[in-house]
Amino acid sequence: MNRLLKYCLAILALCFSVTAMAQADLEVNTPGIVALKQSMQARHAQLAGLYASGAVGLTADGLIAVHDASAVPLAQRQAVNGLVAAENQDRNGLYAEIARANGHPEWLAEIRSTFAQRWIQRAQAGWWVQSGGAWSKK
Repeated sequence: MNRLLKYCLAILALCFSVTAMAQADLEVNTPGIVALKQSMQARHAQLAGLYASGAVGLTADGLIAVHDASAVPLAQRQAVNGLVAAENQDRNGLYAEIARANGHPEWLAEIRSTFAQRWIQRAQAGWWVQSGGAWSKK
């Protein structure tokens, strides 16, 4: 009986968590969020060619990663690594700021997951995306 009660409480807590997350405003804007979006938008022009060449791909955790370093000349690889690191820093900041702006920093993982799905859904044909630990060309 005790196990059944714990199971029911866990299901109930999960339902409340999902319901609360459904109410998160993912389009909320604060000065910090606006700055992060502008930074990411400015960087996108540099990343677009890397996505198209397969050098960089979208990961399942809402970040980006070098998918095929050989698609970039050796002399440019350090710059690509810097772009990836800067983009990931902004993405992590964006997810954290959105969670904070919603008054629920504990939603960070769910917000990250939601954005990861969005990024991958909106990726252009030919870009590399990660799912279940494996890369595939969209």
